[in-house]
Amino acid sequence: MGVDATAMPERGAVTVSTVRSLTAACRLPRLETRMLLEQALRRPRAWLLAHDDEPLPEAAVQLFLEWVRRREAGEPMAYLLGEREFMGWMFEVTPDVLIPRPDTETLVATAQDIIRDRPAVRVLDLGTGSGAIAISLALMCPDAVVYASDASRAALAVARRNGERLNAAVQWHQGDWYAALADVEPGFDLIVSNPPYIASEDPHLAQGDLRFEPTTALTDGADGLQALRAIVQGAGAWLKPGGWLWLEHGWDQAQAVRALLLTYGFAEVGSRCDLAGIERISGGRR
Repeated sequence: MGVDATAMPERGAVTVSTVRSLTAACRLPRLETRMLLEQALRRPRAWLLAHDDEPLPEAAVQLFLEWVRRREAGEPMAYLLGEREFMGWMFEVTPDVLIPRPDTETLVATAQDIIRDRPAVRVLDLGTGSGAIAISLALMCPDAVVYASDASRAALAVARRNGERLNAAVQWHQGDWYAALADVEPGFDLIVSNPPYIASEDPHLAQGDLRFEPTTALTDGADGLQALRAIVQGAGAWLKPGGWLWLEHGWDQAQAVRALLLTYGFAEVGSRCDLAGIERISGGRR
């Protein structure tokens, strides 16, 4: 990965650049190059193809070059573009929230199976981040009453913007897990969460995209089970009899989460695999 220094203009240089010249000089993968050009120029792919030899605005070129340098340093494409697709919808993402991942679609699909065609079902998403889970469920099941919380005010602001832009009816609450619900009546039919579950000593925290994502959304600062314990332990007071709790967790945590659920009196405890065949979520019924 890199840029041909002999062909790529320096930041601040006054030069005439075209889509063709920038693409030829950029050593990022072709798809990433195109996506960054589309975003910098605010033009679709068809325009890039039809006007690839036309001079480009200098401000857009400099923005593209800055993004290329940041991408070379490993910054995730989602943060550079400011958005990521999830469940068919485009969500705003910033460094204040985790980047939505396909793994989490397993949690959303499972939740949808539980609440589909049930009128006025009440759903709670704990640690909502960008709001991807809560908003997706609100859009897929418009009869559901969806609540979402996050301890981070900055993350909750991103979630609110996503909800407004996608016209999703979600009730947002700021605070740490169930403490965010001081003014909310218990009695949820379903609680879901993708909490921080990476152990603090896990070397993956210093690798890849995780280096740029909010640490408090990735790790509990302990063994990776602390947040999961708190959610399972407190769920009984917030679920209706027969209500469900489903949690996303790490690739090697399914057995531990199932044990937690059984310890706190959940029935029909089980796990489900993501698209890679890894046990990605576990849940049970009160």
